[in-house]
Amino acid sequence: MNFKKLKFPHILLIVYVILFTICAINPYARDVWWAENVPIMIIVLLFVLTYKKFQFSNTAYALMSIFIFMHTIGGHYTFSRVPFDFVTNLFGFARNNYDRFAHFAVGFYAYGMAEYLLKKKVVTKKWALGLFPIFFIMALAAAYELFEWVFAVAVDPTAGAEVLGSQGDVWDAQKDILMDTLGAITSMIWFFFKKKKDITKLK
Repeated sequence: MNFKKLKFPHILLIVYVILFTICAINPYARDVWWAENVPIMIIVLLFVLTYKKFQFSNTAYALMSIFIFMHTIGGHYTFSRVPFDFVTNLFGFARNNYDRFAHFAVGFYAYGMAEYLLKKKVVTKKWALGLFPIFFIMALAAAYELFEWVFAVAVDPTAGAEVLGSQGDVWDAQKDILMDTLGAITSMIWFFFKKKKDITKLK
């Protein structure tokens, strides 16, 4: 392998494969590991299959990989058991909020969505470019919460409780969606700052 020819997305893929391999060894619960990792493997596969057709910026790939890495780690421990005591103690949280940070990282996919819309000229107005990725993430977040609910109830109640990771919080689903949304808003603010020259061409 010629490492000099490796591009940044290739390096991220190698890191993911290494992390995936390590986290696949003796996870806390194998059924939970499968439930958490199958969606991530599909996401990674989609990136690989569409790489030649559409390539995102290094910034977009870096932002989107954060969720992939965090979710892979969460699948190994289950999200409520990820060693996160430093952050929990630092902010005085009453629960392990690793899953909240992972949901915030989901919002970073709005950056990649905005890049696609801008490059493919799908939208012609600034307000549409700014709002559509955020609404997309909100819809995706809600759909995933529904998936978790169905999995918890219908597939395996024991594993489902771990996948939900609510840790006794009755508002867990709503807070997860909020974190997804806040992550999307944050990434779009960064996007408009980074791409302001290209965005000024829009109406």
